[in-house]
Amino acid sequence: MDPTTAALEKEHEQITKVKYIDKIQIGRFEIDTWYFSPYPEDYGRQSKLWICEYCLKYMRLEKSYRYHMSECTQRQPVGKEIYRKGTLSVYEVDGKDHKVYCQNLCLLAKLFLDHKTLYFDVEPFLFYILCEVDKQGAHIVGYFSKEKESPDGNNVACILTLPPYQRQGYGKLLIAFSYELSRLEGTVGSPEQPLSDLGKLSYRRGTLSIKDLSQMTSITQTDIISTLQSMNMVKYWKGQHVICVTPKLVDEHIKSSQYKRPRLCVDTSALRWTPRRHANNKLGKK
Repeated sequence: MDPTTAALEKEHEQITKVKYIDKIQIGRFEIDTWYFSPYPEDYGRQSKLWICEYCLKYMRLEKSYRYHMSECTQRQPVGKEIYRKGTLSVYEVDGKDHKVYCQNLCLLAKLFLDHKTLYFDVEPFLFYILCEVDKQGAHIVGYFSKEKESPDGNNVACILTLPPYQRQGYGKLLIAFSYELSRLEGTVGSPEQPLSDLGKLSYRRGTLSIKDLSQMTSITQTDIISTLQSMNMVKYWKGQHVICVTPKLVDEHIKSSQYKRPRLCVDTSALRWTPRRHANNKLGKK
C-alpha cells in the first residue's frame, strides 16, 4: 500500500476493532451482528438495537420500537418497485431522493460487512432492495448498490443478503439481477473490487465461453476468465484464453454443490425498468 492508504487502513482497524452492538431486532428476526458499524454514539454503544424493517429507523429501546411500529405507515421500501415475481420484489431507491433511508441501510449492512466505507455519502448511488412480500408488507431480504456513474464500469458497489436469508439463493439472484440491468443498459459490468469472502463465493459460476458469454451475460471477459481459471476450465494458449475441459470435469462441476444451478433466477418479463441514459453511455445512443 502507499503511505496514505496504509494510514487510512490502520485508522479503520483502530476505529472498528471493538464491536459494541451484539444483536439487532428487525421484523421477526433477532440477529447476531458480525462487525462494527458507525451508528451515532448513543446508539452505537448499545448491546442491542431495534430496527424497523420497513423504514429502517433504529431505536435503543423495545418500547420505542413497539410504539414506532404501531405508528409507522410504511410497509415497503421507499422508491419504485421495478420487479415482481411471485412473492419476490425489487425496489430501486435513489440515494439522492431518499438519503436517510439509504444511510440507515448502509449502517445496517455494515453490521455484516467487514470492509465497507459507504455510510453517509449515498447520493451518487442507486440501491436495489430485494424483498419477500406477504400480507403484512415487503420484508427486506438483501440489496445491492451501484454507482450512477462508475468510471471503472462497476455494476455493483456493495451487496448483502441478511443472515436469516443466506444460503437460499438470494445472493445469486441479486448478482443475476445486477447483470440483467447491465444487459438492458447495453453495457458489460463487474463488481467493485475487492470482494468479500462471501461475495467471492456468490460470484463463482460455471459458464462455457468468453467473448460471446460476455455479450450474453453483460459480465466482463476478465471476470469470466477468472472464474473459469478457478474451475480449471481455461488455458492460455497461443496468446489467448481458450476453454479446455473434459466431459468428466464438466460432470464433476455439475454434481458439485458449489456450482449447482441457482434456486432463484431473474424473470425478465417481470422487470419494469428503463436504463438511465448518460452522455457517456455510447451503447445507449441511437
